[in-house]
Amino acid sequence: MNARTLLQVLVQERGWTYDVFRRAYEKAAQEVSTAAGEPPSTATVEEQTFRRWTSGRVKGLPNQPAPQVLEHMFGYTARLLLDPPTELPRDAPANHVLALNESELAMTARDAAAHAGDAASLSVPDMTLDQLNDDVVALARGYNRTSPIEVYRRAKELLDIAQSLLERTQVPRQRTRGYLAAGQSAALLSAVCFDLGSLPAAVSLSRTAALYGQVIEHGPLQAYAHGALAFLAYWGGRPSESVRLVHTAQSFGGIGDTARKRLSVIEGRAYGHWGDRRAAECAVRRALEQNTGARDELHDDIGGEFGFPSDRVAMSNATTYLLMREAEGAETAAIGALRILSSRPEDQRPLLVSTQASVDLARARLLRGELDGAHEALEPVFSVPTEWRGAGTLERLAAVRSGLCHPDFVGAAEASTLGERIEEFSAAAAAHKLGAAAPLAIES
Repeated sequence: MNARTLLQVLVQERGWTYDVFRRAYEKAAQEVSTAAGEPPSTATVEEQTFRRWTSGRVKGLPNQPAPQVLEHMFGYTARLLLDPPTELPRDAPANHVLALNESELAMTARDAAAHAGDAASLSVPDMTLDQLNDDVVALARGYNRTSPIEVYRRAKELLDIAQSLLERTQVPRQRTRGYLAAGQSAALLSAVCFDLGSLPAAVSLSRTAALYGQVIEHGPLQAYAHGALAFLAYWGGRPSESVRLVHTAQSFGGIGDTARKRLSVIEGRAYGHWGDRRAAECAVRRALEQNTGARDELHDDIGGEFGFPSDRVAMSNATTYLLMREAEGAETAAIGALRILSSRPEDQRPLLVSTQASVDLARARLLRGELDGAHEALEPVFSVPTEWRGAGTLERLAAVRSGLCHPDFVGAAEASTLGERIEEFSAAAAAHKLGAAAPLAIES
């Protein structure tokens, strides 16, 4: 039986057209109201509603008095009438064959047209998706020149828009674009939540981005999201999980050199925290030598926060060397990052990267016992506005503060002064006010 509802079976059995059904419905409505001692009913049913009831396109039950009227007409509950038939109606012969007439064929054609019309109406203008894409790209590219709080506000708005558009369209091409924009927005939200000091929120949003990427089988987005999860696992003090997530991220198709470079850097950091010096050094080399010419649309074509330019590679490698307590390698990498940044116009220098590289340089110099050099490296850091004092910077500074307690610096007035400035700087930071108090991996 190909009928979509029990109601359709019963209507076909009787050979009813819409007009016949309408008249029977109106009569039944009057009978129901009379039996209830109410004024005569004027209830009727439109053809579009009739087609929705018989074709199974009704969610829930229709408004009263329709359920009572339908039950009075056919002797079945409204729920059974509007559900797919599980058996032939009572008293129907076993060899029952549905009768077809021209009216039934016309009704089928109208049902099909109505369904197609409903589907066609569930779309959004392509220009709306174009604007959403442009806004996500602009935010990603301007991430390092926009305060974290403003990035959060914009990214949240873009995620809301993407989710709203996904509810309004059933066009596969548009849904793919909507899921991609939603995944990119969630990834940016994850990054800024980390900068603002909320590790749990950052983890949840990276998983969200990964799931959106999985829905549309978008390799670069899944790789980026899993890389972010690896980075967050490292900061959460779980280096073995971080390495596992990096290897998962590396398995996705369609990723280019920038993506692989970023993943190697994260892997190096994880191995450095794990204490595997040889593996960490191999990862650092892979990051520096990755140059096959392969590109992808997320890490390379959009870039910005999704990219991983040479200054970020150098800054991150400096941190890896610090984890291995190799002062010379850390100092060289940090100076390299700052040199690359200084070659750019001032309005194009990512403040978060330059700040973290400066703190890593100070920490490398402390490892060498150079208190004056550490103070010099930190001088530009202390002028960073409070909203730009992210979690990565604060945890690096916590490591510097810890290093100032080394016996070599006990009693040194400059060490005491520098420690006080670090405490004041951190206390005023936006990330500190949002609760970034738990020690992260960089302190190890």
